[in-house]
Amino acid sequence: MQYISTRAGKDSPAAPRSFSEILLEGLAPDGGLYMPVDYPRVTDEELNAWRKLSYADLAYAILKKFADDIPDADLKALAHKTYTPQVYCNARTPEDAQQITPLYTLEERGDHRIMLQALSNGPTLAFKDMAMQLLGNLFEYALSKQNAELNIFGATSGDTGSSAEYAMRGKKGIRVFMLSPHKKMSAFQTAQMFSLPDPNIFNIAVEGVFDDCQDMVKAASNDLPFKAKQKIGTVNSINWARVIAQVIYYFRGYLTATTSNDQKVSFTVPSGNFGNICAGHIARMMCLPIDRLVVATNENDVLDEFFRTGVYRVRKSAETYHTSSPSMDISKASNFERFIYDLVERDGDRVEALFTRIDLRGGFNLSGKTGSDGSEFFKVSRFGFESGKSTHQDRLNTIRDVYQKYGVMIDPHTADGVKVAREHVRAGIPMIVLETALPAKFNETIREALGMDAPRPAGFENIETLPQRFDVMPVDAEKMKQYIAKRTAL
Repeated sequence: MQYISTRAGKDSPAAPRSFSEILLEGLAPDGGLYMPVDYPRVTDEELNAWRKLSYADLAYAILKKFADDIPDADLKALAHKTYTPQVYCNARTPEDAQQITPLYTLEERGDHRIMLQALSNGPTLAFKDMAMQLLGNLFEYALSKQNAELNIFGATSGDTGSSAEYAMRGKKGIRVFMLSPHKKMSAFQTAQMFSLPDPNIFNIAVEGVFDDCQDMVKAASNDLPFKAKQKIGTVNSINWARVIAQVIYYFRGYLTATTSNDQKVSFTVPSGNFGNICAGHIARMMCLPIDRLVVATNENDVLDEFFRTGVYRVRKSAETYHTSSPSMDISKASNFERFIYDLVERDGDRVEALFTRIDLRGGFNLSGKTGSDGSEFFKVSRFGFESGKSTHQDRLNTIRDVYQKYGVMIDPHTADGVKVAREHVRAGIPMIVLETALPAKFNETIREALGMDAPRPAGFENIETLPQRFDVMPVDAEKMKQYIAKRTAL
């Protein structure tokens, strides 16, 4: 399996690279994102065989299609080290912990069925653990082979940061520099990151929004001399290994919800940076029988606007809302470039031109209308995408309704997913909503919706009272690079 950049043009194509060569990188040198030269296709025979596998064995079967330059025995050992009931121990029952991502029927009305796939049983109570735990083990494995070091530079709107830090804490040869928007995460999310005492973890609270943090990560990645000298890597969803780790649970969700390969399912995915649902797109391109992929946004609805109109209009920092589903408070979706690459039939020159328009004009228009930048929007339906939007009042109503009807407490982001799923579910096709976090991480909103506290897993009872360690910095990429250089020289 070889990989190329989404911006590799016809006149200056970069040489394809292996999985191990791109593992520790984020952006490609040309500013694009890595994609496989061709998607591996899954056969009916494989799907039938995979129905019987444990989660770890399923992970190995999928990973080896993408990481075929890692010896089979090593890859299998990494999958089994990562996906254990001991790591995903915050499940409702020991049986659920064995399944890693258990699937529940939430509501069934006639032949309309909505299910929840629990992805938040890991150490930080968020779906990001599903990929980040694997990434931590892959990074440590690769660095040990090279006797090398890595300085991870990432940005988070709430959950990526803690998942990355918990996965990388104490890992030999790894430091983590994590940016987050100052005072714009929940109290639980903030404490989960800032209370870590590990000396290889550096938390930086940026006086801006998530998109400002993400832009600084990209600025460092695009400064190739700095990136090489400081040995910069990334754990954001622009990292290809993280995306393919997320592909695994789409296969598990499908295989659990169905009994034969002629059945289809749909997925509704709370979306901000487009990484989670991009993994669903990849699974569908691998021939997993997915009917539709439904993008659920909050008030920051840049993705919903595109999937309704063909217009991708990035919001400025001042236009980005601070909402009660803060992990989705994103107005520039990094992984969206991977889908656009497929939408424009893998034309790297066209991708570069469109994403340059974002820098120059704040977006692009593929609606085909007069003055637009292209007409590819008509092809979106071929990829199964639909979308919807949820507001603060919507998520309060959904949290309250789900709890009163089913006795199930869901977090605000999952509530956005359920609200939109209810609008898109079709007869005879199960709709799987990807759960994003346990409600304990967003207790402020749970109290507003239900008038009660969310239950907390053992060990998290008083996390907000722990001492916190972080630095506050302005939106300034050069100062950030100086900060990293000083600490890597210690």
